[in-house]
Amino acid sequence: MSKRDKYNLRCSFCGRDKSEALILVAGIDAHICEVCTEQAQEIINDELGKKQLLEENFDLPNSLTPLDIKTHLDQYVIGQDEAKKYLSVAVYNHYKRLAQVDDDEIEIEKSNILLVGRTGTGKTLLAKTIAKFLNVPFAIVDATVFTEAGYVGEDVESILSRLLQVCNYNTELAEKGIIYIDEIDKIARKSDNPSITRDVSGEGVQQAMLKMLEGTEVHVPPHGGRKHPEQKLINVNTSNILFICGGAFDGVEKIIARRVNTHVIGFKGSDEKEEIDREHLLQYITQKDIKSFGLIPELIGRLPVLTYLEPLDIDALRQILTEPKNALLKQYKKLFQLEGIDLKITDEAIEFIAQKANDFNLGARGLRSICEAIMTDAMFELPSKKDVKTFTINKDYAEQKLSKSKLTKLKAA
Repeated sequence: MSKRDKYNLRCSFCGRDKSEALILVAGIDAHICEVCTEQAQEIINDELGKKQLLEENFDLPNSLTPLDIKTHLDQYVIGQDEAKKYLSVAVYNHYKRLAQVDDDEIEIEKSNILLVGRTGTGKTLLAKTIAKFLNVPFAIVDATVFTEAGYVGEDVESILSRLLQVCNYNTELAEKGIIYIDEIDKIARKSDNPSITRDVSGEGVQQAMLKMLEGTEVHVPPHGGRKHPEQKLINVNTSNILFICGGAFDGVEKIIARRVNTHVIGFKGSDEKEEIDREHLLQYITQKDIKSFGLIPELIGRLPVLTYLEPLDIDALRQILTEPKNALLKQYKKLFQLEGIDLKITDEAIEFIAQKANDFNLGARGLRSICEAIMTDAMFELPSKKDVKTFTINKDYAEQKLSKSKLTKLKAA
């Protein structure tokens, strides 16, 4: 290298002069600046990440059965055997469908799922647990934010944007994923009466979702369509994406009650009595009831698996507090354990909490609200008292703390 070249060094990649660069790393007859080094590192990380994701095996193990899937769900979700059974079979068949060899003319169609159940009964938890167990790309989206294209809100295509983000924009992985669409009942048709205004967040969204649920090529804006209109669209084929939809469908039980009352209830053709459980009407739900609620027939037809989640009774709420791997009381014991305190809760206190949650009719989410109301004072004061090593919550303590809470003003629904 000549003396002149020594003092006129440039980056061999971008041509930046030494005086313009903070650092210029020398190699054999070449140099690289700090900016090009950062860009090279980003390219390496991106390519290695894609390679690692492609090497992941997202197919079901050969030995796994629907019973194994349900057994795993039992460890995290209490009760809801009917919903677990439907969900396990649908997911199992979905991945067997992906693994099939196209050697004949029989093409197995996917079975999207519709979960109906009151708030706090475990719809979202079921979907999360099964996706984590199968180690598949999984995204949760909220149907309440969607509107027709051209109106304020999010376009339906943003459902797939969330899944792409989870997969680091790897299209091959996204096309094997699972999407859980929550609050699907909130896009129900607002009214059957003709109106001069468009139902852009109700029936309009349902119509926009039809081809996506069935399976088609969708042009997806990777970062959302409204804020980045200049971005290139990604083509995603939804034929192999499993859609799980869930909603509370508040008021559908009244529709079921009206329907069963129009039949000759009490006697079958053979004069055998047919008893109707008036306390758990959801078990009699049909696609006709969902249509009466406000979902259009075309959307219902693309969600062929319809199942329900039972309302939680006191026994189920008590089990939710103590039995699952991630049980609520185990979480609180862990929090106190981090402070060096051994938390103990009596059986009477657990029974009291379950009873109150049942009265408030908020499902499993009501349990956390009640536990927070009972334990907030203890969690505030005890970390400052270094001499306290054990703390016991009994029924009297729970009643005293809950009576001071605003939760007592809630009326049972």
